[in-house]
Amino acid sequence: MIHPHTELRFINDEVGYGLVATRFIPKGTITWAFDQLDREFTPNQFDQLASIYKEILVKYCFRNSKGNSILCWDNARYVNHSFHSNCFTTPYDYEIAIRDIQPGEELTDDYGYLNVEEPFRGIDEGTRRKIVYPNDLVKYHKVWDKQLIKAMKHINKVEQPLLSLLTQDLWEKSVRIAEGREEMDSILTCYYNSEESNAHTDNHSYSRHDMIMPEGNAEHAPARNRQHNN
Repeated sequence: MIHPHTELRFINDEVGYGLVATRFIPKGTITWAFDQLDREFTPNQFDQLASIYKEILVKYCFRNSKGNSILCWDNARYVNHSFHSNCFTTPYDYEIAIRDIQPGEELTDDYGYLNVEEPFRGIDEGTRRKIVYPNDLVKYHKVWDKQLIKAMKHINKVEQPLLSLLTQDLWEKSVRIAEGREEMDSILTCYYNSEESNAHTDNHSYSRHDMIMPEGNAEHAPARNRQHNN
């Protein structure tokens, strides 16, 4: 479930639609959490679907560490990619804001940690990285872990509207991490290596390149993520 203080808006012709904060969302806030309405499809389940459903999953799903397609039931599927993302996935089936998000600011993910199947070129943001690759998690996880732990330290200091979606054990674990009493699992645990998986098939392609429109296409709303992410 996406944070309640967000709404879907048309961003521009290049980006299409995106998810925007309607109120201030402070650093450390859980911005999305996997819930009971989100759907998880194994590669075999995907292959058994009619093509009309496969097209929907290709556009709106991301892959988790098991290589399964995650379909968010709400506007979470419209969170766009950014090389300067303000939200980050975690190894705990939720995402958090890694910096303060202002009202009117778009919520974004770095699709590099969402297990894309094919590389794609993102919109030019003036960063050294120009292309998202399937193995970005392997390459950048140490940098991303540092960013993530800084945000995790705020998780028990800010309002958490999505707290009820977390189990008590998971919340207590998150608090221990925030207080330095437990080590955070690396974001690398979210990685799915499709080359080593027998579940990967030629006709099971749900590329993030189909989700974001680098050249701009307002007709299609860029898809989520957010794993769990997303």
